[in-house]
Amino acid sequence: MPATLARTLPALALLLTLAGCQARQNATADAARPAPAAQATSTAQSAAGQVRVTEIARGLEHPWAVALLPDGDFLVTERPGRLRRVSADGAVSSPLAGVPAVYAEGQGGLLDVVLAPDFATSQRIYLSYAEPGPDGTAGTAVARATLTADGLRDLQVIYRQEPKLHGDLHFGSRIVFDGQGHVFISQGERNDRPTAQKLDMLQGKLVRLHLDGSVPQDNPFVGRKDARPEIWSYGHRNSQSLALDPRTGTLWEGEHGPRGGDELNLPQPGRNYGWPVITHGINYSGLKIPESVGTSAPGMEPPHHVWLKSPGLSGMAFLTGRPGHPWNDSLFLGALAERNLIRLTLDGNRIAGEERLLDELGERIRDVRVGPAGEVYVLTDAEDGRLLRLDPPQAR
Repeated sequence: MPATLARTLPALALLLTLAGCQARQNATADAARPAPAAQATSTAQSAAGQVRVTEIARGLEHPWAVALLPDGDFLVTERPGRLRRVSADGAVSSPLAGVPAVYAEGQGGLLDVVLAPDFATSQRIYLSYAEPGPDGTAGTAVARATLTADGLRDLQVIYRQEPKLHGDLHFGSRIVFDGQGHVFISQGERNDRPTAQKLDMLQGKLVRLHLDGSVPQDNPFVGRKDARPEIWSYGHRNSQSLALDPRTGTLWEGEHGPRGGDELNLPQPGRNYGWPVITHGINYSGLKIPESVGTSAPGMEPPHHVWLKSPGLSGMAFLTGRPGHPWNDSLFLGALAERNLIRLTLDGNRIAGEERLLDELGERIRDVRVGPAGEVYVLTDAEDGRLLRLDPPQAR
């Protein structure tokens, strides 16, 4: 045997042995990784009967929004700036790469996540977030990107709230598509009340854009030199609830009042929804809102529905088109302050009834979405936040 080969064979044998050992160690490590815990279930009370509540995942740090993926997985945003994929059996991924930098102070951070209307072919998602600006300022922004196995690529910012302001409150923000090639973006007035009435600023406005961020020419303020063309409606305080009624295509919006005065609106183009000039709430100090003239004023729209005691609205989802379902024609809203889930019974656009669900949990409900089989998903807002599935009562 040549001397070179004689020297090579033992080395090769050692490498193969080490590779085998490493493979066995990897297999052992994989086997030792804990599988997702068995999904705990409990029951909650409803006017229509018992609701089964299943914990899909926990350990989420202040989760803000959940999007339902076609394969049964979920995308969940965490306010500190992380996007995670959660499998149907509850496995939570490492943070996905490619998420934009966020201003994670106060109420700021990574906010909404939704699938693009053509997600099945484009794999594109939209994110809203508090975007850092110069000198410690921040503002609501929206970006779109392609979802891959490892994270996001081709990130493109399609909207920026201008001007950016100081402060860490009232960013909004929810994203909704109208099925006609437009995207609506809700946001807050950044706790700077007068901005909601100023048409040359984007704070306190509902905006409407094409899916690429360009401005539709039929927006109500296009062509006015004193107004931003992105604006659809104005006079909003802090809107964390937005959804399209599948029955009619009507857009519904919910917003936080101050101390009292949370409201639902059906925003129409160019209309003024009043904040801070008209409101059913008062300041947290107990004093009157300085700019307020009362609960109504000429040229300003009254709320479609109002709560004199603030539930703290966040998240919104319709359950419709399921005759015989005990919750058919319902509108669900998360309640942060009341720590429950609100179910409104609808008769057309009229609110015919209201009940509270999940009082037993005593947890802040940040987001709510309805699944394809009529199941309801909610996120609890906490350092150890949870993703829950609600299976409604059986039809009687």
